Amino acid sequence: MLYSEKVMDHFQNPRNVGKMEDADGIGEVGNARCGDIMRMYIKVREGCIADVSFITFGCGSAIATSSMATEMIKGKPLEEALTLSNKAVVEALDGLPANKIHCSVLAEQAVKAAIKDYYDKNGIPYDRELLCTGDCDACHMHHE
Repeated sequence: MLYSEKVMDHFQNPRNVGKMEDADGIGEVGNARCGDIMRMYIKVREGCIADVSFITFGCGSAIATSSMATEMIKGKPLEEALTLSNKAVVEALDGLPANKIHCSVLAEQAVKAAIKDYYDKNGIPYDRELLCTGDCDACHMHHE
């Protein structure tokens, strides 16, 4: 199993790890099939992700994709963070083995779930399709 240097780096030195006590939004997603669980915490200031952290129970790829995803959304407006795709995360990591792509899908969903939680808590309306976190058909095709 060959992992890129970036995957190894983010696995061995993950960024933004840990529980955030005063998070504005928390998203938790899991993949029952492989047992990975990701929890993403965000702090929002003026519509931007001022801070983000995560806790992931899972394989090295799950940790690396969570870490990379947090790096990619930090400081970004919420609307932009919502457009983060698992493909972009995989590309930023210089690729993942095919059987680990589902980890990057989880990372994308965790970001969306955290933002959705923030929107829900603050009564901010949003487009449900943008915030699909795996329970709609569009997402299932990524998992096969």
